[in-house]
Amino acid sequence: MMLLLTGSSRVLFDIQLNEWEAETGVRPIQLASAGTSPLPIFHDIVNNTDFKGTVVVGVTPGLFFSTTYPQAGPWKRAQARVDYFEDRTYAQRLNHWFSLPLQKNLALVSTSEEGWSDDIDLKSLLNNFNSGNRTGKPQYPPFEAFSYMDEDRNNVMSEKTATDTAFANTTIAAWKFVIMGNNNPPDVEATTNFFVADAKKFIERGGNLILLRCPSSGWIKEGEDKFLSRADLWEPLVKATNAKAYYYEDYDQFKNLKCPELSHLSAEDARFFTTELVKIMKAEGALSNSKTN
Repeated sequence: MMLLLTGSSRVLFDIQLNEWEAETGVRPIQLASAGTSPLPIFHDIVNNTDFKGTVVVGVTPGLFFSTTYPQAGPWKRAQARVDYFEDRTYAQRLNHWFSLPLQKNLALVSTSEEGWSDDIDLKSLLNNFNSGNRTGKPQYPPFEAFSYMDEDRNNVMSEKTATDTAFANTTIAAWKFVIMGNNNPPDVEATTNFFVADAKKFIERGGNLILLRCPSSGWIKEGEDKFLSRADLWEPLVKATNAKAYYYEDYDQFKNLKCPELSHLSAEDARFFTTELVKIMKAEGALSNSKTN
């Protein structure tokens, strides 16, 4: 049975498609998107398709419960991907398929949608040109790419991030800038109500919904525990949806996992996390039509 992965960057980094397929015989479709709320993508699946397989929804509290306002970054960023899928032209589809053989055999310079500081295409170089701080406002710190993504969106943290503390600290500085600069309180009631309505509709038509809380570390975890606590956000969501739910701290094998840049697992730990998580889900009957050996 087809399985969809949705969520923010923690699902994108922490769930590895090869390991999931090895354990279940099913290769998931990775729809998680960095820096976004999963609500728009799940809403599209529920309301614009008849899909009733398994959907794993990652719950990163700062993003999941952030907003339902269409122009807010976490919502707009996810909705843009939905809109592109629905509105893409035949030329854009052909361009994608024609580009795949070239990407596999040539070294290309292309614009990253993330706009990393170390991108070397002309557009990125111009966007990252530093002409001094003319406004007096805080300047976004350098934020370099720290993962590699395959054509089916299997995404792994780079070895440099996992082993070079100084480099990992540059990513941590970017997280600090984003988190400390966000003065918008989470809209818990609106986001919960929006998601619960879709969740109930999906489950009622026979869909299998799984909620997943991936690991975090250091001061990011401390902040989530204090201001976006499990008792206040996760547990009411699980109760309201009546979905299957997996919180990493409930399992001894995950308690000591550390995120090199505080929010995502290294490639090695992500493979371990995926394998063990699937074993737990299979043992509890959360996954249907997967291989049992």
